[in-house]
Amino acid sequence: MLNLKVGKVVKICSIRKNCIEVLVKINEKLEKAIAYNIFVNNLKVGNWVIVNTTAVDLNLGTGGYHYVLSNLNNMTVESKCKGHIMKLRYTPLQIKVYACEEQDSSYHEIFNNFDSLNNMPVLIGGLHSILPPVTVVLKKYNRNLKICYIMTDGGALPIDFSENVFFLKEKGYIDGTITIGHSFGGDYECVNIYNALIAAKNIMNCDICIVSMGPGIVGTGTKYGFTGIEQGYIIDAVNTLGGFPICIPRISFKDKRLRHFGLSHHTITVLSEISKTSSNLVIPKFDDWRLKYIIKQINDNKIHIKHNIYYMDFNDIINVLENSDIIMNTMGRNFKSDFEYFISAGVNAKYVAEKMSCRV
Repeated sequence: MLNLKVGKVVKICSIRKNCIEVLVKINEKLEKAIAYNIFVNNLKVGNWVIVNTTAVDLNLGTGGYHYVLSNLNNMTVESKCKGHIMKLRYTPLQIKVYACEEQDSSYHEIFNNFDSLNNMPVLIGGLHSILPPVTVVLKKYNRNLKICYIMTDGGALPIDFSENVFFLKEKGYIDGTITIGHSFGGDYECVNIYNALIAAKNIMNCDICIVSMGPGIVGTGTKYGFTGIEQGYIIDAVNTLGGFPICIPRISFKDKRLRHFGLSHHTITVLSEISKTSSNLVIPKFDDWRLKYIIKQINDNKIHIKHNIYYMDFNDIINVLENSDIIMNTMGRNFKSDFEYFISAGVNAKYVAEKMSCRV
């Protein structure tokens, strides 16, 4: 069910490109809310708004925000987009986008004439928080790499919700974005992962592609009940199109949930059962029981039989991530408090950067 309340905007807190964070007074209480320009027009202090409070009412979150559904002082919103593809289809918030593959798009024939990704590396993450360590390490090793980020619809749907994407683009770590499925707001829109990979290669002319959901993974504590399971069929999509898939493993020794200790059950399920084709992944070469623990997980689940696993030193990556101008955060934990998670993402980026150097 949908929880809706009426409130009054009392402060504009921050403005990103297509996203405004505001304070709204609801029943004499100040609440954080986010408004997207695509839905809400000309929002100002003093405006009365309808907000969706469902997630906060349930104590869910990424970030604990309400979402502005409508500005009661300026309710007319008219899209200037010339596209014909609908996202959030058959809901009150359905929007039209101009997808790259539409029949009247100048890019249309690119998809019909596509041949191969020609071994383009595609880094595939199970959480949105892999973006900072991966992009920072890639650009550290080669600032000239052109990097595309494809955001799936496994988490947040508006790409403008992601502060990671905003700052990574602003600082030049990401060169362009594509949103697929029902996610929206990227520099380019595509219907699915296959056409997004083609667009990344043949429209954006990128060197490397990173694919992950937006903030807010869905998990249920069941074997298959998590949206990060998409890593499996994205691996297969990359192989189908002739790319080079790198599956970023989710590794942590700070998560209190046993199923996410060491190599997360998310990664184990994806690699042992969901992906039907092989991928490449790099494990940090920890010098103690941690590496032995991960190797046992890999062997017990026969992951090494299907996939190519490499082990890499990471001492040089520590300084890169510690001294980065981008904040590292996952599940409320920073670089120091979940060191293994960020190092795991970083070594996979280093592996790709070195692979690209060998091509030159």
